[in-house]
Amino acid sequence: MSRRKILSVVGARPNFMKVAPLHRALEEREGVDSQIVHTGQHYDEEMSDVFFRQLGLPEPDVYLGVGSGTHAEQTARVMTAFEEVVFEEEPDVVVVVGDVNSTVACSLVADKCQVPVAHVEAGLRSGDRTMPEETNRIVTDRLSEYLFATEPSGVENLRAEGIADEKIHFVGNVMIDSLVQFRKKAQQRSILEDLGLSGADYALMTMHRPSNVDQKEPLAEVVQMTRRLAEELDVVFPAHPRTQNRLKELGLREQIEAPGAHLLDPLGYLDFLCLMEEAAVVVTDSGGIQEETTFLQVPCLTIRENTERPVTITQGTNELVTLDPKVVVERAEDRLGQVRATNGRPDKWDGHAAERIAAILLGEG
Repeated sequence: MSRRKILSVVGARPNFMKVAPLHRALEEREGVDSQIVHTGQHYDEEMSDVFFRQLGLPEPDVYLGVGSGTHAEQTARVMTAFEEVVFEEEPDVVVVVGDVNSTVACSLVADKCQVPVAHVEAGLRSGDRTMPEETNRIVTDRLSEYLFATEPSGVENLRAEGIADEKIHFVGNVMIDSLVQFRKKAQQRSILEDLGLSGADYALMTMHRPSNVDQKEPLAEVVQMTRRLAEELDVVFPAHPRTQNRLKELGLREQIEAPGAHLLDPLGYLDFLCLMEEAAVVVTDSGGIQEETTFLQVPCLTIRENTERPVTITQGTNELVTLDPKVVVERAEDRLGQVRATNGRPDKWDGHAAERIAAILLGEG
């Protein structure tokens, strides 16, 4: 019997947490050649190396090094480079995760080369077509042969869009697989002591979406939100390179400096997970963090008008909030006194999603 070759694509750091458990699950099975293709979409290679090392991932089998650029430039470079990989490797399946440009680019290439596409995190929809990620999600799902949904809304969305039931698989959340595996290790990190913090006396904040950081007016609101939160409790803000660059370019870097505000460079996975679990409240515009805080049962305020992950709202941990410093501080204060217990954790968010995906890809059972 010939070995089944599966190429898993990573492009940006959130992809690493999703591919790591799946790669391990595939490696544990006989007759499988699991390879990782790193497109290099995320340009901070030092941080990429940290994530690979902390997640126990091997060096990528293929590194494309496409770098940053406009959406069209980046997508085109990934497609051109990945096509050569597909021709050379002749995979049986291409696995893509999430909703970044690498995801849709590699899906297009695989589909045109008649290689089945497996989309991990399929069916998520915000309903907001101004988000580039929404376009990536929709196109990738139309091209995929295997659609692995993380929550019931994903299944419902795919059915509503006419995807055949036999292609849809509700498997749970591979990002939670990584969290479950590394949670104890993260709890042993010294990041709280390094920052002079103790548990539940600080807010953890991330902000990187173009709608919140690319223009001066919303970014100035982010700065004021940080300063006002810091009047109530410490604020730990590991800032995405995009956000840091905009703060400097728009002359807001010094304004964000205030007593109690800790503006940091991006952190490794374990340090960030440690901070997230111990935070009194998390303020973010990230998608994955909404899910992680739901599993950890940490209150989360999401600075967006919509979310493609509605299960985080129904579970009671996450709340959508407008970018208004006064409103955010009020909601954060309300959240501080809440008991963390919620409606429980979402179905199949149990640390075994990758095993279910591997079994389906390999036709087991």
